[in-house]
Amino acid sequence: MASSAKDLQLRELKDAVSQLKTMVSEQTELIKSLRLIIDEKSSHEKVLQEQVDYLTKKLFGSSSERRPDDIPGQQNLFNEAEAEQDPSLLEEETVIREHTRKKKASHEELFKGLKVEKVVIPLPEEDQVCPVCGTQMVLIGEEHVRRELEFIPATCKVIEYYSQSYGCPSCKDGLGDTEKPVIVKSQIPQALVGKGPASSSSVAWTMYQKYANGLPLYRQEKDWRQYGAQISRTTLANWIIYCSRNYFQPMYDYFHRELLKRSFAMADETRIQVLKEEDRRAQTQSFMWLFRSGEDGLPPIILYGYSPTRSGNHAREFLNGFHGYLETDGYQGYNGLPDIKRCSCWAHIRRYFIDAVPKGKQYDYSQPAVQGVQYCNRLFAIEDSINKKYPSDHEKRKQLRLEKEKPILEAFWSWLDRQSPVRNTRMDKAVNYVLNRKDTAETYLEDGRCSFTNNLSENAIRPFAVGRKNWLFSDSVNGANASAVVYTMVEMAKAHDLNVYEYLKFLLEHRPSKEMTDEQLAELAPWSEKLQSIKNRM
Repeated sequence: MASSAKDLQLRELKDAVSQLKTMVSEQTELIKSLRLIIDEKSSHEKVLQEQVDYLTKKLFGSSSERRPDDIPGQQNLFNEAEAEQDPSLLEEETVIREHTRKKKASHEELFKGLKVEKVVIPLPEEDQVCPVCGTQMVLIGEEHVRRELEFIPATCKVIEYYSQSYGCPSCKDGLGDTEKPVIVKSQIPQALVGKGPASSSSVAWTMYQKYANGLPLYRQEKDWRQYGAQISRTTLANWIIYCSRNYFQPMYDYFHRELLKRSFAMADETRIQVLKEEDRRAQTQSFMWLFRSGEDGLPPIILYGYSPTRSGNHAREFLNGFHGYLETDGYQGYNGLPDIKRCSCWAHIRRYFIDAVPKGKQYDYSQPAVQGVQYCNRLFAIEDSINKKYPSDHEKRKQLRLEKEKPILEAFWSWLDRQSPVRNTRMDKAVNYVLNRKDTAETYLEDGRCSFTNNLSENAIRPFAVGRKNWLFSDSVNGANASAVVYTMVEMAKAHDLNVYEYLKFLLEHRPSKEMTDEQLAELAPWSEKLQSIKNRM
């Protein structure tokens, strides 16, 4: 019996041990799963916190990407590489080492081109007698004291055209060869828009105010009322649409044909809201595209184009016939364009790494994102130095890029392959963004005329983005297309240092038409010898 009791107790203990082992195993698996959940939650929290920091920086932080990279006591990532660089090439760094005050402009420079009216203040007659001996004093000179900027408000006037009729008195009296009286009327210049009051100056001013100064038409309507003219915003919109379609479109098409002849181009796009678009809600976003010539040393060409979507088909249609290099951001809609080699923008690549830098870690060189920024900054420094030393020598530019930048690129790709960031973090997005564009990021090495960044396009499309904050949307597709055409003329004038209002007025006075040849249209282009010779007077 004792033996049986012991066996029973032993079996019970074995069962208890087995149950405990099972419990421990289950608890171990539970702990592993909980740890996995905690790790996932921690990673997710890190991603969310990173996103909060990023959005906070975008909302409240500085928008500039420039910063001093050489901090006392900090080890620079490229100290060793700098020792091997050609000091003559990098003698001018883009890194801001100390603040230098910009030289203050003189009044002559500030008011250059303005008419100067000389005002002489005479001495009153009663004071022209010598206070000592009473002798009449004589003028012995004058002295410049100060300058004032006089503002002359705009004024409007109405011009009424009358034609004169001339009749032949001989024919009227039956003495001529015809029985009917002969009457000839003087020819009146054709109206700019229908039979309305629009003139070249008034339409040009309306366009200039909206597309150069960002002044919406409803504000311009109030402004015209101050001048004494009751012109509705609907009338102003009709002026813009009519003139852009009938007079500016031929110039736009000519610029387009000239752009397609080039071998280097750039592109960008931004959103626009069009309220009345067929089969689309008013809240749907459409797009304004920008296409421009590259850094080929030829006169710059800047073109805007409207499309209802961001589909790459619009870029394909617009650039149909273009063969060469196209500099863009990372948008995949430009992929697959025929006979085109894409160049990726290094400013966008650097921006991804800047956005991935953790909060407060901008100068912590142990951070992978900071290291990525350093690689990009070194390329920018060399690129700036090359452009300053050889701004128009494309062959030398290509040679130095291969000698100085290609080794850094190879080190950058090797460094990038060793990175293993946490999934879905901004560093992970930066690494994937760059690796997916590795081939196009090096295309600029093939020709010295290829652009290193897409900054020229971003700078050209910025006036549209700034103006959009004021006028907010386009009412119709016709209005959006008109905006694209007029913005093109405005930015073309700026690119060639012409007075924007005067150039718009010049085009409306000469009224380009589809019947004109390219040679005739070239005379109206902002790079023409005629316009460049008189630009100081425009």
